[in-house]
Amino acid sequence: MYPEPGANHFALDAAEVAADRGAFLIAYLGEMPVGCGAVRLIDEETAEIKRMYVAPRWRGLGFSKRVLRAVERHASRLGAKRIVLETGVRQAEAISLYEGNGYARMAPFGEYIDSPLSLCMTKPMGR
Repeated sequence: MYPEPGANHFALDAAEVAADRGAFLIAYLGEMPVGCGAVRLIDEETAEIKRMYVAPRWRGLGFSKRVLRAVERHASRLGAKRIVLETGVRQAEAISLYEGNGYARMAPFGEYIDSPLSLCMTKPMGR
């Protein structure tokens, strides 16, 4: 979806999703992994959602909402007061998912500031 050089340069190190800083969650249907999502603290009050994904075969069945809720719960447990995320401007389904779950568009932040293909969103925790 993003063939441009440098379009997929956003890293996530294992240490960023360690128990005291974040989490990497996997959604299963029985024993089959069908999706995932990660969250990491980027400061004392802000958590960032990373790596939201549901395998194409399992899309449209509610897994993305379940993963999103689980990631949000974990961010809350980490003490985050707001949650932010970056998605691609061509990810219509992802944008719809986030907007439908209370996320609002915001100015680019962090490593996404100079990325014209990024769309950033935020949501206060507890909503």
